[in-house]
Formats: sequence, structure tokens, C-alpha cells
Amino acid sequence: MKKTLAEQMQHSKNKKQVRQWTVLTIFAVLMIVFVLISMNTGFSKLTPGEVLNTLLGKGTSRQSLILFEFRLPRIIISMLVGAGLAVSGCILQGVSRNALADPGILGITTGAGLFVVLYLSFYTSAAEAPTLLLPFLALVGGSIIAAIIYILSYSKKDGLNPNRMVLTGIAVTAAVNGLMIVLMLRLNPNKYDMVASWLAGSIWGSTWNQVITLLPWVLLLIVFAFLKSRMLDALSLDENVASSLGVNLSRQRLLLLLIAVGLAAACVAFTGGIGFVGLIAPHLARRLVGPGHRMLLPASALGGALLLLMADTLGRSILPSSEIHAGIMVAIIGAPYFLYLLSRSKM
Repeated sequence: MKKTLAEQMQHSKNKKQVRQWTVLTIFAVLMIVFVLISMNTGFSKLTPGEVLNTLLGKGTSRQSLILFEFRLPRIIISMLVGAGLAVSGCILQGVSRNALADPGILGITTGAGLFVVLYLSFYTSAAEAPTLLLPFLALVGGSIIAAIIYILSYSKKDGLNPNRMVLTGIAVTAAVNGLMIVLMLRLNPNKYDMVASWLAGSIWGSTWNQVITLLPWVLLLIVFAFLKSRMLDALSLDENVASSLGVNLSRQRLLLLLIAVGLAAACVAFTGGIGFVGLIAPHLARRLVGPGHRMLLPASALGGALLLLMADTLGRSILPSSEIHAGIMVAIIGAPYFLYLLSRSKM
């Protein structure tokens, strides 16, 4: 007996939902696996048995120090920053309708970094700088750069031009990077090394204080983004189509851009210039779960957290005595992928 059209559509929908939840489950399982691997990876060796005993409160003081004060804060920061940058990139791609949009490529992380560099230059070490102010300063810097890019990319006739937005972001990023280089040349050697390491995307030295400061920013803004998932679906459509659905384009776009800037700025404040996470994770998630933001946002968050955790773990295991920054590891993966996307785009 043949199925009706409605039954066929419902079957297809159920099949798609199963696939989407399967992808999310795989991402979550892989993340748990890499958390376990990361706890056993580093210059100071800990066997899986020692890690388990330490988690159960039976480890030595040295093992507890390594695991609870050095590795666990670093692991959590990696996942929070990866998720935050990925969701930020997902929002930017939806708002601009451009798969190449990314907080790093659009200059948002660079603008946030400029204000953080100015702030850190007043302290002899990053540890002396009050961490509570970092996200706010980064938000100011990222918002200023985002506003400049938005104004230069928007026209009353065509609305927000996706191609112009990417090109404007690249140009503004180059200008801000040049300004940061000039500022860094005026620093003493100790401060220069500190800022250069931070700009390279370093997660080394993460503390529980940073975790506590970053956690509410990332969680709350990701929840707000998820609540706006249907609006992102509408904004991903053509301008005229979205307007016909009764969507206040300017207001909703501005709100979503603020969420994206807030996420990227808060993450940059603690880990520096980590690029391409916001480009790769949403793009791969879109291929696996489809364009609907209700599933795309959590898939992007899990994918970004997994990507940055993997990059940090690999950076610690390749050269344990002199770690490779997570930002550099992500760039090694992300730069070729960006060129691949650029070759397939219609820009």
C-alpha cells in the first residue's frame, strides 16, 4: 500500500531528525574522549590511572595541582572559547548570508584584541590584569569595528552586501593589525613577548578565575542565540522574502550582531587571536545537520568546542617541551579550508 504524500514527508522529517541527533551525539562523545585524552597530555606525564585516582580525590598533591589547577581550567576554557567563536561565526554567516563570514575574517576579534592589548600594556604581566574588565573592553573594541564594517557594507538600496562585508572586514583587519604592530613596537621586551604570545592564540595559563568570568558570557549569549534561531532562519532568506514575513530586519540584525560580537569579544579577551573556528565549525555543521539554525547552532557549538580542544591537545602533544599555541594549530587547519571555500564561492 503506497504511502500518502503527508506520510512520506513525515518519514523524511523523522529521518532527518534522527540524523541530526546522531551528529550531535557523535560530537558530544568525541568531545568527552578528547577531554580524557587532554587530561593525560602534557609536559608532566599522568597515566590514565593517576588521572582517575586524582579525580576521585586519591591522587598526590603534585597530581592534584597538575590536573585541577593547570589542565582542567585549560580544557574548560578551550571548550567555552571554541563554542563561543563557532556560534558567533554561525550567527554572522546567517545574518550576512555568506559562508565565509567569521569573527576573525570580519575584524571583530582584531578590534577586540586591540583594546585588550592597550589594557594589558599597562601591566607587567597578564596575571596582574583584573580579568573581570577584559570581556567588557574586548566588547567595546569588537563593537566599534563591527559598527564600522556594518556601516561600510550597508546601503539603503541593496541592504547588507555579503561580499562587501567580507572584503571590508579583511581591509579593516589589516588596518587594525598594522596599528597593533605599531603599539607593540613601543612596548618593552617583557610586555612585547606577553602580548605576542596572547595574540597568537594561547590557552596556556588558564585559571579558574578566567573560567568563572567567561562561563556566564558564553552560556547566556548562546542561549539568547538559540532563542533567536527562527529569526536567523528568516534573515538567511532574501531581504524581500524576510520583509514579507513581517521581520523587522534592521532591529533583529542589530540584535544578533551584538550577540555575535559579544561572544567573539569575550572569547578573544582570554585566549587572544584564535581564528577560523567560527568559519570551519558552522560550515561543517551545516553540511551535517542542514541549514536550520535550531539544530545548526548547537551543532556548531559542539563542533567548535571539539575543534579547539583537539587543536590545544595536539599543540601540547607534538612539542611537549615548547607547546604550539592553539591559535597556530587552528590556523594550520583553517587557512587551507578558507582557501577551499573561497575557490568555491561566487565572490
